Amino acid sequence: MKTDTRMRWLVDRLNKLSTAYYYSDFSPVSDAEYDALFDELVQLEADTGVVLPDSPTHRVGGSAVSVFAEHTHIRRLWSLDKVKTYGELRDWANKCRRGNAEPQFILEYKFDGLTVNLTYENGVLTDAATRGNGIVGEEILPQARTIRSIPLTIPFKGTLEVRGECFMRISVLNELNYSSSEKLKNPRNAAAGALRNLDPSVTASRRLDFMAYDVGHITGRSFATQTDMLDFLRENGFPVSDFLFVGKVEDVISEIALAEERRFDLDYDIDGMVIKLNDMELSESLGYTDRFPRGAIAFKFAAQEQTTTVLDITWEVGRTGKLTPLAHVEPVELMGATVRRATLNNYDDILRKRVGIGSRVFIRRSNDVIPEILSSVDEDEPENPVTPPDRCPSCGSHVERRGAHIFCTNSLSCTPQIVARLAHFASRDAMDIEGFSEKTAEMLVSKTGLRNIPELYELTEASFNELAGFKDKRISNLLNAIEKSKDCELASFIFALGIPNVGIKTARDLASEFGSIERFRCAARDELLAIRDIGDIVADSIMGFLSDESLSAQVDKLLELGVRPTHFGRTNDAPSPLMGKTIVVTGGLARMKRPEMEALIVRLGGRVSGSVSRKTDMVVAGENAGSKLDKAKALGVRVISETEFFESIGET
Repeated sequence: MKTDTRMRWLVDRLNKLSTAYYYSDFSPVSDAEYDALFDELVQLEADTGVVLPDSPTHRVGGSAVSVFAEHTHIRRLWSLDKVKTYGELRDWANKCRRGNAEPQFILEYKFDGLTVNLTYENGVLTDAATRGNGIVGEEILPQARTIRSIPLTIPFKGTLEVRGECFMRISVLNELNYSSSEKLKNPRNAAAGALRNLDPSVTASRRLDFMAYDVGHITGRSFATQTDMLDFLRENGFPVSDFLFVGKVEDVISEIALAEERRFDLDYDIDGMVIKLNDMELSESLGYTDRFPRGAIAFKFAAQEQTTTVLDITWEVGRTGKLTPLAHVEPVELMGATVRRATLNNYDDILRKRVGIGSRVFIRRSNDVIPEILSSVDEDEPENPVTPPDRCPSCGSHVERRGAHIFCTNSLSCTPQIVARLAHFASRDAMDIEGFSEKTAEMLVSKTGLRNIPELYELTEASFNELAGFKDKRISNLLNAIEKSKDCELASFIFALGIPNVGIKTARDLASEFGSIERFRCAARDELLAIRDIGDIVADSIMGFLSDESLSAQVDKLLELGVRPTHFGRTNDAPSPLMGKTIVVTGGLARMKRPEMEALIVRLGGRVSGSVSRKTDMVVAGENAGSKLDKAKALGVRVISETEFFESIGET
């Protein structure tokens, strides 16, 4: 085969393999085979001095540049005017009216990244530039070529400018921060820093993504609607957001409210929504201000990040004895709430993020969870560094380092540990003891001297005499709930034991595998490793729990006191319609609680998953199902109602 023919074949083959891997999470060849083809192409390019425009070698980054050149866009890039309330959005929508007809709007995510303008000539990517001032930007073609979701060649052969957003996925940011000593503050800064790095190999290492949303200029073609334009982008291989909504302004407002809730389920940041007139002729007829098009606007969400000052750092003791640092910060408004505390993962996390008392820090809040400290604003080491505790802040016992974490060694009488273990044992996914809260556990430990879980089943009415707020009816209800919990699911009981690294899903897998508490307690390590999704760490945690004599004695005592964990397996030999299927349950259910339905699915041979992917067989959607339902529809995953689910398993 001639050299140029071989190079063309290698480029096409490698691009096809890369597309399969990148978009389908599937590789038709081994890594070794891919690497061999890639190395052959690199050698041919070195021998001939020829690099084809769509060669995958562009993706790893070429030589660094000394300065960014200027690039003049064919057509100006506009900013968007912004609104923060639905009233302001309605006012803007009314200005878009022409006559009595109510226009249709298109709603898209507003990606929180860096705008990039791509230019194609004769189907080849020839230029890439930042937005700049909208007229002139910085030339970043070598950097853009390293981003795998930017096509290097496309079917359309005319001159084309495509606008989109470069961003870093949150999962990539977390992975890079975990493996690197240099901490990236947030996805947007990480993406901007990577694109504006003079060395393209640095850009390649950041594993950025690209999402196209607009055609700025095109020769020989026009579009009647925004949706037509997005279809054109998809047809030419550009990644376009799966989320797209078209409707009237009130429908758009309803959808914005839903999007603001599910933004935290996404693997990338959005800081708002973009609303555009779908009719492009109408949009053009409205014209432009000095800065904005009149036919499009951005609805801004409340900020997820803020800066504040660390006032103090305390160490909180959990049910496993792990000491977790908690930062107390100068109060700051974040996403409609006043924030006074923020988490840090462990002492190593404090050192990596250069956090000390008095440090100015970036904090981030997602949904209703406690905010996390991202990093110090100051690049230098803190003036007042934090020292790790050498004794438990609660009971005064010695602590020990286990890997990255610090643990209290007093597991028998450290009050916070006992309280947390009791609260976990009684929680909904565990023994589901109604009316038993963490506050109740605190009172029982402090007032009655309750020291371990089995003692919960030895409580009497007299045990509550000194507990504030406990009258006869409340005491009776709680004791009845404790008695009722004795008849429990095996999976719930295993989860309730609080084995490190064993969540409810793993507990269900263990219950399905062993079928009884006796068999589970005799499990061998090899048997555990044979279970899907159980690896060395989880297996070692289980074996450590099962071999601990004091913990084993507590399980014996629970069984002696009448706790009866039972695995409700299949009652006949008829094949289950759920056997081997991966199922996601989302939204509010009417007939049973979600954990109960998930347990039923497992009993019928199905596998429960917490997230939707192409491997999901079915989604059971209850009321107000959110992003998981949207993703299922986008991926073409089968969606059924709660009623249809019970009909499918023969229960009406």
